[in-house]
Amino acid sequence: MRSSGESPARDAVLTETPGIQYLVTGPHGIVHQYAAGWADLGSRSPMTVATTMMGYSMSKTITAAAVMRLVQDGTIALDGPITEYVGSLPYDPRITIRQLLSHTSGLPNPIPLRWVHSATSHQHFDERAALNSVIAKHPRQSFRPGRRFSYSNIGYWLLGRMVESVTQRPFTSFVTDHVLQPIGASPDELGYAVADPARHATGYLERYSVMNLARRFLIAPEFVGAYAGRWLEIKSHYLNGPAFGGLVGTARGFGAFLRDQLSSRSAILDDATRAMLCEPQRTMNGALVPMTLGWHVGDREGRRFFYKEGGGGGFHCLMRLYPNDRIGSVVMTNATRFGVDAYLDTADRRFLA
Repeated sequence: MRSSGESPARDAVLTETPGIQYLVTGPHGIVHQYAAGWADLGSRSPMTVATTMMGYSMSKTITAAAVMRLVQDGTIALDGPITEYVGSLPYDPRITIRQLLSHTSGLPNPIPLRWVHSATSHQHFDERAALNSVIAKHPRQSFRPGRRFSYSNIGYWLLGRMVESVTQRPFTSFVTDHVLQPIGASPDELGYAVADPARHATGYLERYSVMNLARRFLIAPEFVGAYAGRWLEIKSHYLNGPAFGGLVGTARGFGAFLRDQLSSRSAILDDATRAMLCEPQRTMNGALVPMTLGWHVGDREGRRFFYKEGGGGGFHCLMRLYPNDRIGSVVMTNATRFGVDAYLDTADRRFLA
């Protein structure tokens, strides 16, 4: 294993983000990991492989794995209606769990940047009330379920409510016990809370960016900190819905999930269910959509891979799974607009057959 080694174009990368983590794993362990730059610019705290960051929407693939665990156990039906498990909704009652997982439900997708709350209020935050409020404000579907692909954070938030309904326990508790612990991800590496504030990175927004110009419409003022040179601090926060974006962790933590998916035997899903998680989905008319039941489907120069990106106020990350090459990769940064896709295109090349 090469630990904390050099990464491609190191100096150039650190002009685009305060700090970065990059990891490559195979089915048997970490192949390469790298950390550089700053976790916090004010205190000059270095970014290390143990520094945690917000995973945002990378959480969705792990939510999907938890849902597929319930499908595997026969607790829920993949093609059953979501209303069977969560009660009535202002949407088409025929929306299925499969359609929510594959973003073909037709549910709306308003900008979720304000769906956050402070770390100090996290312990007593009312997630159920927050989701009810969002649904009440956005009751109209974009299209009939199954017609086409269209991303929806609300869809995955509802999947979290469904997990709670059928297991009669908090979503975060179920995922921790049935996904994170079995794959060997410790709470310090991956979980739904900041395990140690001293090891958690500060997120930053680029001073000279369109998002900064428009931030008063996108980010609540209470979460905006001070400038540090060309970076604007985004204060510590949690997403209102853990199922659509609540995981906090390291590249090593997300790498544990990738490793499980590459292993000869998964610790969380049997072979048939793991194959279903990676099966490309179709519309009701039979057209392929760029999604499986939890992964987006990508292609670079004829090489097919699965991926999930996460981004929001202060952080940007991406993980990829290359099943034919038997590797997975993760990049995590504390810069809102860092080009994670272009980074992995370059960095992963040296590890691909």
